[in-house]
Amino acid sequence: MAIFKDHSSNPVDHDRSIEDRRRHRQLVEKSIKDNLGDILSEESIIGETKNKKFKIPIRGLKEYQFIYGKNSGGVASGTGEEKRGDKIGSEKGGKGKGPGKGQGAGNDEGEDYYETEITLDEVFDYLAEDLELPHMDRKKYSEIITESSFKKKGYQKHGINPRLAKKKTVMTKIERLQSKKRALKEANINEEIDRFPFIEDDLRYYRVKVQPKRESNAAIIFVMDVSGSMDNTKKYLARSYFYVLSRFIKNKYNNVEVAFVAHSTTAKEVGENEFFHKGQSGGTYISSGLNKALEIIEERYDPAMWNLYTFCVSDGDNWSEDNDKTIKAVKDLCEVCNLFGYTEILPITYATTMKYKLNNEIKNKNYLSASIKQKSDLWVALKTMLKKELKEE
Repeated sequence: MAIFKDHSSNPVDHDRSIEDRRRHRQLVEKSIKDNLGDILSEESIIGETKNKKFKIPIRGLKEYQFIYGKNSGGVASGTGEEKRGDKIGSEKGGKGKGPGKGQGAGNDEGEDYYETEITLDEVFDYLAEDLELPHMDRKKYSEIITESSFKKKGYQKHGINPRLAKKKTVMTKIERLQSKKRALKEANINEEIDRFPFIEDDLRYYRVKVQPKRESNAAIIFVMDVSGSMDNTKKYLARSYFYVLSRFIKNKYNNVEVAFVAHSTTAKEVGENEFFHKGQSGGTYISSGLNKALEIIEERYDPAMWNLYTFCVSDGDNWSEDNDKTIKAVKDLCEVCNLFGYTEILPITYATTMKYKLNNEIKNKNYLSASIKQKSDLWVALKTMLKKELKEE
């Protein structure tokens, strides 16, 4: 038996639009998170300003309503695996895909959707919800201030909805009601108060105090293969990967130092602009880039005082005589770094690439590897490298 809740009897006690707004916010946030991979793999993302906007399709919301059927007998039933939003007993036929993915003419009913815009900074805010630098230890001496935490400290009349102090708001309304009753009594006015709705002046919001959160020093070293085997597609994927990594780290952690290393058969430390835009050619000695990272650590970053992270990207097509040196360099980096991450771009044959050899030789827990075979794999590789640690209680 269907039960319908009556919202019209006392509109003051229940604002139906609140539920609609909540569902709308959930829908928008889900669509943004579902499209993060597509945004991060956009060809125009490298070098964009924080005000760059990306359009994201949002599926429309419809109110519940009765619709006419075909007056056929029987009852539409499901299998028990249905999810919210599924249609039971609807006929399927014709062609047609989702929004913006049409493949020829079709005769299916269309789906309502619209587009919302999100800035690059907002994209990284959503990334920060699920990712962080793993294995972040507290070192003895050097500390930096990272993301701020918030502590409730009193109330105020203006604020954002998530900080609405519901209990204090109700108490303010009750105080106003009692004041009105006292005023009527003193004026000898005999009046019953049937309705006493909330007004804007009743609203109270938590006042928050920003408290800086102290965290250990961190240094990140990016090592990119720029040899001749890294064609334009591979270099684009590598640069996109490093660009998102660098922007995420700078957005989430203050004063984290980042060093950039480019290598072919030889390696050198370069500036950020040169790292993301300059091309190169030549053979491939992956160990040259990793040994350069070790030199930078020895010269500038004492492992006892710094949290160290090294991320290396290559197509895995290494000169065979350099394989043993590369394996040794990775082992050395795992000894001094909180995390060493190796990502392979468009490997030709998995069994002959450097990733296959490293996975067989490196057993350190702070070694991670990933592959990027197409643009959509960028987001998967990033989550592999920056997944939050599961803290043991």
